[in-house]
Amino acid sequence: MATTTDPAPQTAGKIHARRRPGDVAFSGTALGAGILILLVLASVTVFLVIESIPAFTVPADENPILKGVSFLEYVWPLVFGTIWSALLALLIASPLAIGIALFISHYAPRKAAAVLGYIIDLLAAVSSVVFGLWGGLVLAGFVQPFYVWLNTYLGWFPLFGGQVSATGRTILTAALVLAIMILPIMTAICREVFLQTPQLHEEAALALGATRWEMIKMAVLPFARGGMVSAAMLALGRALGETMAVTMVLSVSGVITFELLTATNPSTIPANIALNFPEAYGAGISVLIATGLVLFVVTFAVNAVARWIVNRRAEFSGAN
Repeated sequence: MATTTDPAPQTAGKIHARRRPGDVAFSGTALGAGILILLVLASVTVFLVIESIPAFTVPADENPILKGVSFLEYVWPLVFGTIWSALLALLIASPLAIGIALFISHYAPRKAAAVLGYIIDLLAAVSSVVFGLWGGLVLAGFVQPFYVWLNTYLGWFPLFGGQVSATGRTILTAALVLAIMILPIMTAICREVFLQTPQLHEEAALALGATRWEMIKMAVLPFARGGMVSAAMLALGRALGETMAVTMVLSVSGVITFELLTATNPSTIPANIALNFPEAYGAGISVLIATGLVLFVVTFAVNAVARWIVNRRAEFSGAN
């Protein structure tokens, strides 16, 4: 009677593949980079908190920056100006970025799309100082007649009311410059997300008789919703922290106002730090660092909200 041999018993537990030296080096480098980023973030937070303490302990009358007002009264107009200018820039840049990304990914011929994408990406390499000079010396004077027209025919709307600035250096001009600055990052991310739409989804929509635009509405935009939100939040973070362009364009007066065309404009935290830091001393430096801490918290909150939105929308995007 023939006997059959049992197969060799398998080792209990999981089978681990042999790790090559390159894999070990890459995983170690990635882990080290992640730890380093956390350490840098923690050190920045600790520095800002420690250096901000004198801003709250020294009496406001003795502080050369506060000049008798409380820190909250000093920083609130700056927070408003920072968020207001960034939101305006995002409102202007978002439809342009999405439209350009859709044109490059789904409408333009291959060669034209490559050239246009390259040109858009080049905008990210332009220094903020160059944007600031161009915005203050060229754009402001160019759009000032348009501001007069807006005030003449739409002055009944609160945003376009008030006395129009004679120089054009307004919060709307600063927002236009910021919109151009954040356009490359939004366009690049949206373009890559649009290109990752499953081919079968697009072909299925076209096979059902949809036009190209209907296919984009049914297949591309729902799939890319989370990516578009991420692009918008990254661009918003860039706009919140921009310094030199706003400093060189905006004519500030440190007030809270929603009027877009007047010479009375709110300032931003980065621009305020850049303007006052060279002459600051003692507790005044601590006040400026404290405003930087507020900006750090605002930026962190924006990114946290963006992450929450992306995670919430991921199950509806079709990417799972």
